[in-house]
Amino acid sequence: MMKYVLKHVSLLLLAAIVLLSACNRDDDSFSLETARAKDYSGEVVVRWNKVFSEVERFAEGYRPGPAPRALAYLGLAAYEGVITAMPEYNSLEPRYRPLGLDIPNVEQGAIYHWPTVVNASYGYLMRRFFPHVSGELRFRIQSTETQIDQSALNQIPREVFERSKRYGQSVGEAVYNWSATDPIGHESFRNARPASYVPPSGIGKWEPTYPDRSGALFPYWGQARTFAIREEDKLALPPLPYSSELGSPMRREAMEVYNKNTPALSFEDQWIAEYWSDDAVGLTFSPPTRFMVIANQVLEAKRANLELSVYTALKIGLSLNDAGVACWYSKYYYNIERPVTYLRREIDLGWEPHLWFSPSFPAYPSGHATFGAAAAEVLTDIFGDSYAMLDRSHEGRLEFLGMPRSFKSFREMAEENAYSRIPLGVHFRMDAEEGVRHGYAIGRRVNELPLKK
Repeated sequence: MMKYVLKHVSLLLLAAIVLLSACNRDDDSFSLETARAKDYSGEVVVRWNKVFSEVERFAEGYRPGPAPRALAYLGLAAYEGVITAMPEYNSLEPRYRPLGLDIPNVEQGAIYHWPTVVNASYGYLMRRFFPHVSGELRFRIQSTETQIDQSALNQIPREVFERSKRYGQSVGEAVYNWSATDPIGHESFRNARPASYVPPSGIGKWEPTYPDRSGALFPYWGQARTFAIREEDKLALPPLPYSSELGSPMRREAMEVYNKNTPALSFEDQWIAEYWSDDAVGLTFSPPTRFMVIANQVLEAKRANLELSVYTALKIGLSLNDAGVACWYSKYYYNIERPVTYLRREIDLGWEPHLWFSPSFPAYPSGHATFGAAAAEVLTDIFGDSYAMLDRSHEGRLEFLGMPRSFKSFREMAEENAYSRIPLGVHFRMDAEEGVRHGYAIGRRVNELPLKK
């Protein structure tokens, strides 16, 4: 434990020094009094994104809905905290003020250190969104904030630091108070499988799946707060009608899953299936957080400034949140069974998916596909439709095939991510295809928000 602590404190100190000494103007032209968000490095956002992915990996009850929800509120607080220093962008507070959001104002004529504002809002919210994680992870959150603060104190007047710190905390508090007015989403991790939910019965309907038969995860998540989509945007298109008849579209989709997994996956399909899975608490971050990790790699590669970084964090968070709400609304509206249930009943009683289990909620549409497509749509809007990258999300892992893969665009990533669930054995093709279509539509709603002047 002590070795882990000392190692990470040292890394945090180094990152913090780089973070707060870096700006995007020559030192001779930089002025604390006139600095805008784009004049600072965005490393504070990158650093907190990394901490989020490490903490969320172990957070019980956080997947699939609470993780992207937390990213949305964290991104909103960071963006609103520095909006005064982003003259080409609009605040979203007027849009959400009728719903109870009340962001405090900066002091007129006062000087702020914008990375400290962002650090304070992240620290405030991370402690409150993850009160149930281990002491080691709580230390990780606290030490990140402390080390970044200390580096700032070494470079700016204490008065400016304290003003900035107070303001960032007040923005975080305002956003958290607004989060608390969402009865479905707020602190939902405490009751991820509500006993009050009884799934509908009938042929082709979802039921707790082999082998663990766990109860339904977040059956009411479709009523949680959204940021960009409208109520009519939440419902996916209808699935294929159930059929066990030879040659029927449903049977063909079931046999596609069966044939890919029987007797075993090809190497390429196994690589794709495991590379995108992100299903196990404690092993990896969750599927929606995966796309924040991808965005973080882009921000690092571009050495993005604070303005671009908070803008990206906001749009990724909002798109993932709304994708989760819409997808789960559709899942529990249609209540379609998983391939394992269909195949064990109709084809082969001994059949199992590649990783032995299926997520404990209905299949249609795919959450992976919806999350990935919504995120890809906003990333494409920010960085372009042909941004090529090598995704290193799981580089160096030994537990599964996580070697980096190259992609020509974010949409290519989203579509491979969606496809991966078929060879994994947990989704039909219709789940993946509708998830992609629905996710792109959700991402477009986020892109329509009036963020730029």
